[in-house]
Amino acid sequence: MAKAMSKIKTSRTTQKKLGVLSPFELKNKLISLGEESAQKNADVLLNAGRGNPNWISTVPREAFLILGRFSIDECKRVFLEGAGLAGIPETKGIAKRFSKFLDEQEASAGVTLLKNAFNYGIDQHAFDPDEWIHELCESFIGCQYPVPDRMLKHMEPIVHDYLVKEMCDGRPPKGKYDLFAVEGGTAAMCYIFDSLMQNALLKKGDTIALMVPTFTPYIEIPELDRYEFNVVNIYAGGTTKEGRHTWQYPDSELDKIKNKKVKVLFVVNPSNPPSRAIQPAGLKKIIQIVKKDNPGLMIVTDDVYGTFVPGFRSLMAEVPYNTICVYSFSKYFGCTGWRIGVIAIHEKNIFDEKIASLGSAAAKQLNKRYGSISLTPEKLKFIDRMVADSRQVALNHTAGLSLPQQTQMTLFALSALLDKENIYKQLTQEIVKRRLKMLWEHIDLPQMIDPLNSGYYSEIDIKIWAEKNHGKAFFEWLQNNFEPTDVLFRLAEKTSIVLLNGGGFAGPEWSVRVSLANLPDESYPQIGRSLEEILDEYAEAWKA
Repeated sequence: MAKAMSKIKTSRTTQKKLGVLSPFELKNKLISLGEESAQKNADVLLNAGRGNPNWISTVPREAFLILGRFSIDECKRVFLEGAGLAGIPETKGIAKRFSKFLDEQEASAGVTLLKNAFNYGIDQHAFDPDEWIHELCESFIGCQYPVPDRMLKHMEPIVHDYLVKEMCDGRPPKGKYDLFAVEGGTAAMCYIFDSLMQNALLKKGDTIALMVPTFTPYIEIPELDRYEFNVVNIYAGGTTKEGRHTWQYPDSELDKIKNKKVKVLFVVNPSNPPSRAIQPAGLKKIIQIVKKDNPGLMIVTDDVYGTFVPGFRSLMAEVPYNTICVYSFSKYFGCTGWRIGVIAIHEKNIFDEKIASLGSAAAKQLNKRYGSISLTPEKLKFIDRMVADSRQVALNHTAGLSLPQQTQMTLFALSALLDKENIYKQLTQEIVKRRLKMLWEHIDLPQMIDPLNSGYYSEIDIKIWAEKNHGKAFFEWLQNNFEPTDVLFRLAEKTSIVLLNGGGFAGPEWSVRVSLANLPDESYPQIGRSLEEILDEYAEAWKA
């Protein structure tokens, strides 16, 4: 009966071979097929396979460029030789010169942000005005190494304020977080995995837990030869009475982390691709498990999509002692190309405690490793060890995120902190929610309305669609005659639309991921219609 389906060039055998690839590598093949289809049919390729947003935050970028003009003038002020050779900024009197410069500029949102940012540093943190502006100016120029290497003196508290607002819903625990400015969330992942191993907090073959579905590198990294972790999956298996996914974690799944053999819990919150924030009951359950059953559990939470959920609260706020937070500015501010993110660890944390309690042999080995950068290496914080590890320790003196990147990061953070009415946040949330609605209006399943849904991606379960509309016998036929990725190849070859396979994220095998961030609004009804047409084609072939 499968022969009644229209033919595509990618055979089932080929699909099986390609099925072993990461979804992001499979995407490249789908793009190639989609481009062929677009040329043949005079269509436009719609690549909803990647989460790069198609919006940007303009005001902090305008402020960055205006700051740049002032910074160049400051360099020329020190001295200017021929062929564009100038000095480097001086500290004395720079704040007054900066204020005068801004007063002389044409009124703009960027100028206003810089004025308010200047005052924010002084009013909220009692910064010395000259030192504050000199750091911004010198960092824009990028004429020095990062000092301190973890993050610059004035920029760390600003970004700290931002994380408190956005990741802790303005209600942080007591104490403060230490921050490490990094080259985006991907670098943060690499550094964390590496330093957990280097500092004997994890060993090859140890047991870790992943809350799934999740971003595929969290699935793939533990399988590498260096780690070979025993992975326990915590499935988002919650369903409604109608059998629809809530993408929440039942107590029976969360109970898996009670086992003290589980050393680290890796979380993407809100999840990717379901895009759901962990519900309050789930957070409460995790807190209880940490306090009562597995107090030695280490948690790594990746919260890049948190700003798209109103009132979001991260595990960094709920279980600060046990948690490392990874945050990337990329999605919210439309700055994936800037590669800017941050690692946050509370000043009182389990990682430092575990290192301090290591046996004498391990402690001696670690003291030797870090002995070239500290006379008391045993007192070196885990986050500072991570900085050193990021440069193989020997290059610790040149560690740290580039200063222009730190400058733009700080201006992004300030733009959010000074937006008291959260106007920008509301706009970004409205964009993805609008596109989500437009997508689901053309799929023969009602959209699930969920305040915990960030809306950045949507995972569509084809099994649920099949069984709801045509019964279990139809889905069994579908399984027997096609690969789960068949729908992706049909979309690419016939409609020039590229989606990703949900199974590649440890989600349901018969599901697809749609990014709601990177295409114009009008693309999403087209994606919904095209997906529905292909699903209907399967149904018609089955009925034949």
